[in-house]
Amino acid sequence: MRYQEILPIPALRAYIRYFWVLESDEESEGLRQFKILPDGIPALIYQDIPNFFRDTQQQMAPQLYIYGPFTTYTDQWVEGPFRIIGVYLEPTALKALFKLDASDLVNQTIPIDDLIDTPLLERLQQAQSTAEKVELLAAFILQQIQTVDYENKQAKFASILLQRGQSLGEIQSQMNISERTLERLVKQHIGMSPKVFSRIMRFQTSLERLKTTNLDRLTTLVYDQDYFDQSHFIREFKIFTGNNPTQFLRHSKEELPNFPEWKKEKE
Repeated sequence: MRYQEILPIPALRAYIRYFWVLESDEESEGLRQFKILPDGIPALIYQDIPNFFRDTQQQMAPQLYIYGPFTTYTDQWVEGPFRIIGVYLEPTALKALFKLDASDLVNQTIPIDDLIDTPLLERLQQAQSTAEKVELLAAFILQQIQTVDYENKQAKFASILLQRGQSLGEIQSQMNISERTLERLVKQHIGMSPKVFSRIMRFQTSLERLKTTNLDRLTTLVYDQDYFDQSHFIREFKIFTGNNPTQFLRHSKEELPNFPEWKKEKE
């Protein structure tokens, strides 16, 4: 597989973290499984080949869609070569781009045509190169920013503090807002409660640490990340990956962050 990240132009950096391209020309490996891990962050996804990736219920992913913020892992299967181009958005971007409460899209994949009337899919299908497709996606996002013309600085600030791992009480105090106001702000702009988003951020930090930590030192990681104990950490880890840490490290092969290929034991 080949993976590439492309930084957005300055005008888009408040809304887009980066563009990414994941492609594989492997014909012979048969059906391949990927896990999508929750990171609380939405994305705009384009597949060169329609109706290719499918989920556990055999539902095919749309060719061009918004991937809402997810609160648990999902599994996807694909067979044969593929190319996917993604726009990795900021947590609060959905409201600014589509005038929608992020909570309306949580744990969902929505075809872009269900949200807005746009010729984007047709233009992407006609474009020849990856660079052209990325330019089209960037132009679409920029047009949406200018059309919607919405910004909520409080929501962005709350998102930054949550991603830094600050407690809800610290955030309420720093922003001088009530628990109810923080709850409403985060649900509307990020899509889930502050508590759930905070748990996902802690899981993401723990996952990055786990990749570079000897499992013999797991207890240190657990307490550094403020889990009650190792059992608490493993329960949370299973919610967000479907597996315990040992299984995950043994079977996952990651190119695109939070989209590892799942390698089964050879018989």
